[in-house]
Amino acid sequence: MITESIRSLFTRDLNKLRTEIESYQNEETIWKTDKNISNSAGNLCLHLVGNLNNYIGATLGNSGYVRNRELEFSLKDVPRTELIQQIESTIEIIHSSLGRLSTEDLQKNYPSEPLGYEMTTEYFLIHLFGHLSYHLGQINYHRRLLDL
Repeated sequence: MITESIRSLFTRDLNKLRTEIESYQNEETIWKTDKNISNSAGNLCLHLVGNLNNYIGATLGNSGYVRNRELEFSLKDVPRTELIQQIESTIEIIHSSLGRLSTEDLQKNYPSEPLGYEMTTEYFLIHLFGHLSYHLGQINYHRRLLDL
């Protein structure tokens, strides 16, 4: 079933996100920006958990999560332990929310149009996974370039 595959992929990459955040030798570097690197790894992490908690947790899982997207990019110096806790909570939300979806649910239109057009829930989940992977790669490069 595709929901199981999607859930597995989100879990894999969220665990990789946790590993990336844990791998910073200097916790302060998580929040560093430099030259053309305008988003810190910490802000990208907050953005990813906010994005997934909003579009999967709140919308598909009725979790009650309320997103504050501006804070995802303006907060600074959130402790590493808190970032990791947020990642772990997001994994739980992904599991519970996607675990409720049937194959038929995936073929229905996503309840809103965050990309500006109608799309199936399955399509949007694949988009969200690509978004996670994109920013995960940025965090990996951020760590390898700036965590000296």
